[in-house]
Amino acid sequence: MSRVTLLQAAHAPAASQAILGQIQQAFGAMPNMFKAVANSPVALQSMWAAFGALSKGSLGATLGEQIAVAIANRNHCEYCLAAHTALGQKAGASAQQMADAQIGQSTDQRSAAALRFALKVVSERGQVTEGDVAALHEVGFKDEQVVEILAHVALNLFTNYINVALNVPVDFPKVALQHGDSAH
Repeated sequence: MSRVTLLQAAHAPAASQAILGQIQQAFGAMPNMFKAVANSPVALQSMWAAFGALSKGSLGATLGEQIAVAIANRNHCEYCLAAHTALGQKAGASAQQMADAQIGQSTDQRSAAALRFALKVVSERGQVTEGDVAALHEVGFKDEQVVEILAHVALNLFTNYINVALNVPVDFPKVALQHGDSAH
């Protein structure tokens, strides 16, 4: 059971209602995470704006979703793992690609480098090295994309912490957490 009220749009603060309408239109439903975040109009605005901005980024939807499932798996966020696995498959990734991403792996060299970097940012709390960034450059990522990977990490930490701390009920098809080389 959620630790905060899951608000229906009609009962949400007035400042949350327009954003909830956009979310409803985008998803065709109202995911529980947004019902929880709607308790704070500024948090909802921040989260939805970040999703919107990153959806226009240069990494592409598939890699963004792979980063999301890797971070969700690392943080044991079953909500985000389920949601982003579904969104990743909707974006064109296979079930196997999403399962591999959970443990920071990909058969694509660029994606694998991005996942390794994102997971190191999480596990080392941002304390990465010049060599870690150079490894991204070596596989073709520009500075813009390095910063964008960090933005995806930050947004996913935000959503993971919301869902885990508030015990938001999963309303996407459940996905099992995985343990592998990169999961710890």
